[in-house]
Amino acid sequence: MTMPALENIDRASLLALVEISREINSIQDIDELLSKILQIAMQTLAAERGFILLQAPETETGFVARAAQNISPEAIADIAHISSSVVRHTLSGGEAVIWHDSDLPEGLAKTESIIAHHIRSVACVPLRLKSRLVGAIYLDSRLASTVFSATALPFLNAFANQAAIAIDNARLYQNLREENRRWRAEVQSRHRFSEIIGKSPALRRVFDVMERVLDSHAAVLIEGESGTGKELVARAIHYNGPRSEQPFVALFCGSLPETLLESELFGHKKGAFTGALTDKRGLFEVADGGTFFLDEIGDLPPTMQVKLLRVLQEGEIKRVGDTHIRRVNVRIISATNKVLKEEVRAGRFREDLYYRLNVINLTLPPLRERREDIPLLAHHFLDRFARENGRPLKGFTEKAMEQLRRHHWPGNVRELENVIARAAVLARGELITERELPFAATAVTTEWEDGLTLAEYEKRIVLNVLRAHAGHITQTAEKLGVSRRWLHYRLKEWGYEQAD
Repeated sequence: MTMPALENIDRASLLALVEISREINSIQDIDELLSKILQIAMQTLAAERGFILLQAPETETGFVARAAQNISPEAIADIAHISSSVVRHTLSGGEAVIWHDSDLPEGLAKTESIIAHHIRSVACVPLRLKSRLVGAIYLDSRLASTVFSATALPFLNAFANQAAIAIDNARLYQNLREENRRWRAEVQSRHRFSEIIGKSPALRRVFDVMERVLDSHAAVLIEGESGTGKELVARAIHYNGPRSEQPFVALFCGSLPETLLESELFGHKKGAFTGALTDKRGLFEVADGGTFFLDEIGDLPPTMQVKLLRVLQEGEIKRVGDTHIRRVNVRIISATNKVLKEEVRAGRFREDLYYRLNVINLTLPPLRERREDIPLLAHHFLDRFARENGRPLKGFTEKAMEQLRRHHWPGNVRELENVIARAAVLARGELITERELPFAATAVTTEWEDGLTLAEYEKRIVLNVLRAHAGHITQTAEKLGVSRRWLHYRLKEWGYEQAD
């Protein structure tokens, strides 16, 4: 549709065009915007009634009324009848039309809805985005046949073009807002405690600490071997706490050289160094109000440790090359696969920073220390990969599960996840067998390991025998050659509550 010449539009109509242009940038709610568009159109043309139809392919008529003025709710249903005559006639022509009762086209003059509603003047204009039809604005009057003048046609076409853009912008904004809401809901559901799989005493102790730190703003240090789920725990704390609607920002501290790390953390000012073409916010500013997760904090260079300490003490940052101080409110959760206290003793990590980060300490147990969680985790991963791959996988053979229980798992839960993913692809039947496991062809890990204490060895043997007898205390005691009382005492000492 070509834009009408402005000289053919009177001053009041031009002001209406200016107003609708302003509304494009000021109203983001689609219903509010449609109501405003209709109000401006009716005021400008002195219409008695009006409504806006938007395309709705799922409906019988192909259109649905989204805004109406001076039409009762009971009469809204009649809009469909009106649209089936006047609006469809207008849309087929593709241009704005103005009719009076004396010059209605032959096909409309006898239309029952026109007669029944005593309509004497009609103005209707299609809403188009480029060549795509998205709806129509309908105005009418029952008072006189000269309400709408033919000189209003250029205004109607220009107005409809602006209105269509405004409506499309509002729809895009609404879609983005709904998409963002769905994304947030999905992220939050993925990081509930229920997504951290396990019922072992070691993991229950972790859950207990997590529950108690949710509502605080204290710094949390998560220690544990690689693959134990440190970031999963950090996200669960964030998305179940009071900052859940604010950003969660994660940074792997060992992934960047020191020069880039400072810019990444604190941002930089344009011209601060070669390649700094614009001002840039750092991740601390991005995370303002939310949580900043610093992974592998033990790899942070000494100079950056000093600057991080200042942020924790003062809550202030300064972009590289800038003199302006900015305040940030960020909860710090850090993680490391090192024993950070040993790094302090060795002089590789600042002691003052360690105490700032280690207000709350969470130590995640390696998978080999919570073997009772392996079946739960294995079935959890298998269900997920079966869904993703469309495979009818139902579980594991007894031998395969025993292989999983006995493996040493140096890569922890991440390694288990990869093993199950591989097995889900290679499986030929409904059950995962030992043939699909990567360590099936080799001898399984023996119970004995270097560094294992006698007490740990005793615990491992007892729990394996107990598991082999499905938790039966009497049978386990007989197999081990010990008394039921001794076995109960040991299980209680290790945090197990067993019924015979």
